[in-house]
Amino acid sequence: MTKKIVVVNAGPRINWNTDTLLQEAMAGVTEVGFEVQKYDLFRLERYTGCISCFGCKKEQFKGHCVYKDGLTPVLDAIREADGLILGSPNYLGELTSSFRALYERLIFQNLTYNLENPCCNEHFIPVLLIMTSNAPDTSYLDLLQGYQATLNRFVGPTELFVSGNTLQLKDYSKTDWQWTMFNPEAKQVRHETIFPEERKQVHQLAKTLFV
Repeated sequence: MTKKIVVVNAGPRINWNTDTLLQEAMAGVTEVGFEVQKYDLFRLERYTGCISCFGCKKEQFKGHCVYKDGLTPVLDAIREADGLILGSPNYLGELTSSFRALYERLIFQNLTYNLENPCCNEHFIPVLLIMTSNAPDTSYLDLLQGYQATLNRFVGPTELFVSGNTLQLKDYSKTDWQWTMFNPEAKQVRHETIFPEERKQVHQLAKTLFV
């Protein structure tokens, strides 16, 4: 049976930084024979984060978020997958609210509040978490390592990949405001020289991570 990798884009921009790296990861796992199922969170039917209904704390529903909305098929697919690739841009020092909504639902369904057995997940899978940001690569390592620790504990062994100082616009001169915080020329150079190498790195990482 062909193994399946679920890919989740928690950014709104198709074919831009986050989605481009996810596409490279998808190409990598496809090359080694995996089936890929991709979800773009910004294009799903309406959904929310955890609503604290505690339905997943009932014995018959343990490990399953019982609330039904646009995230339900994503959670169902992850539960049956052999690997998970998550991607999000950094918004205001955090991952997107769309990512957070999925993250809350994904983690809380497996949390038991039982000291002897705090996690009821019986199907751990490898995870690749990708973050893009207009800040330097090392700016949010503490944030990502926090997500990594929780994903390690409740979903499976997690690898991180960060692409920083990304190009936000194709032409910064066309903005109405003066974005003097950034150096558009330097960002363009990075996009043309370093970002292609990061694409190759993600491609290779995904190709080997789930084997």
